[in-house]
Amino acid sequence: MHARTSTSLLLCGTLALLLVGCTAEPEYAPEAVTFDIPGQDAVRLADGSIERAVDALPGLVEKVMEDSGIPGAAVAVVRGEELLYSGGFGVRRLGEDAPVDAETVFQIASLSKSVGATVVATQVTKGVVEWTTPVAPLLDGFALADPWVTEHVTVGDLYAHRSGLPHAAGDDLEDIGYDRDYIIDHLRYEPLQPFRTSYNYANFGMTTGAEAVARAAGTDWATLSDEALYEPLGMDSTSSRYADFLERDNRATLHAKVDGRFQPLYERMPDAQAPAGGVSSNVLDLAKWLSLVLGEGTAFGTELAAPEDLLAATSAQIVSGHPSLPGQRPGQYGYGFNTGVTPTGRVSLSHSGAFTLGAATNFQAVPQLDLGIVVLTNAGPVGAAEAIASQFLDEVQFGKQTRDWLADYGVALGGYYDPAGDLVDKEPPASAQPARPLADYAGTYRNEYFGDAEVVASGDSLTVRLGPDGGYELPLKPWDGDTFAFVPTGENAPDGSRSSATFTLDGAGGGTLTLQFFDANRLGTWAR
Repeated sequence: MHARTSTSLLLCGTLALLLVGCTAEPEYAPEAVTFDIPGQDAVRLADGSIERAVDALPGLVEKVMEDSGIPGAAVAVVRGEELLYSGGFGVRRLGEDAPVDAETVFQIASLSKSVGATVVATQVTKGVVEWTTPVAPLLDGFALADPWVTEHVTVGDLYAHRSGLPHAAGDDLEDIGYDRDYIIDHLRYEPLQPFRTSYNYANFGMTTGAEAVARAAGTDWATLSDEALYEPLGMDSTSSRYADFLERDNRATLHAKVDGRFQPLYERMPDAQAPAGGVSSNVLDLAKWLSLVLGEGTAFGTELAAPEDLLAATSAQIVSGHPSLPGQRPGQYGYGFNTGVTPTGRVSLSHSGAFTLGAATNFQAVPQLDLGIVVLTNAGPVGAAEAIASQFLDEVQFGKQTRDWLADYGVALGGYYDPAGDLVDKEPPASAQPARPLADYAGTYRNEYFGDAEVVASGDSLTVRLGPDGGYELPLKPWDGDTFAFVPTGENAPDGSRSSATFTLDGAGGGTLTLQFFDANRLGTWAR
């Protein structure tokens, strides 16, 4: 069975290991210096290294864009509250002349998680919730598969991806059109892994935690984000509503990688998972947010979160990636932040975001240097955003590039383009049996998790309709007897995906339908 990938996802476990676990060690023995915190040593920076790295940054970006083929990117660098650099490169949409600049608004995908965690930290400081607040009392009717876990799962558990929900839980419901309320309510059907000891990246687990915080604050998540973070920091081009993104004249178009090249083919409406993947912003606004993170919750004279409340988010709460070699560092995740240690001995904070339909983003920050970089691109994930940020920090810390970041990130992310489904690259059996009369398969099939599936026979065509009002349609093509083939669509179905639909009919009007693409957690069987 193909392991389905997460939408905005992605990029947490594998990339965390790349960022903090596999980084090349320096080729020299630098002098160690002791900082204010006893016992924490770091490689001394060469004088002027940050300035030289900033000067080299435009050329670095242009080279990565040329090598990767991405159409557009924007970058900002901050040191404390000082904006050291901001700029745009390339175009907002291939085939058009409008350039990307520092004010161009991008969909930032899972970088939204770190931004949203900062919103939660403001509410912890205000006393609205704690990271340890159980979510069930805040969400009417909320339940997970285990009643004990339902009672004890907290905001922090959901923000650390340690609730026991499986990887990408709920993403399949979003794919077929369901809204946030439906998805959160139906997480109760997902099988759970061990509570607080298993790490599974789940957009809708985190979204559930955010929704609980918003309910405690007496408002909706998008409004809370506006009032708690975006407006106080002057992030005037930032929103957690897709409609606001569409209203921006200066916005970047998504470009998916299909047939080896980037093409502006799709749109991605992520409101259902807005806290985890639905923020839109530009690098100027995100530079202000980085200043707040580096300032331990205070920026430009305003404290929005107490240092200890934000520190809880930026501190390791669970191992997100276990080493495969003795000398490899583990990946670690806080509450919405990747956290680790660079080869120079300094703590690093980071998060990537991506839509395979056409966006990739990354931020990296080194609190000990009071330094951060954010990179936004309008192309599907190939490692370009991460490579730009990593090469910049290499220049700062080592004065040179320590590895081919674009190539290595490209390998790490390559799996996100693997077609999904059990019939990929297969041909029907040579001795395939004919299907029954198509009308025999027609009818309504029930499923507690996905809702009804309507199988419609019309002439020589058979179609399955899923989701609200049957809006997600899957034409079925004969394959072998009662098994048909279909091509899934959406964020989690890369180009070339193909899967099976298998009917089991009992001859008395009953039967089942299993859609293999939707059966990763054994929830993909409907009964007539």
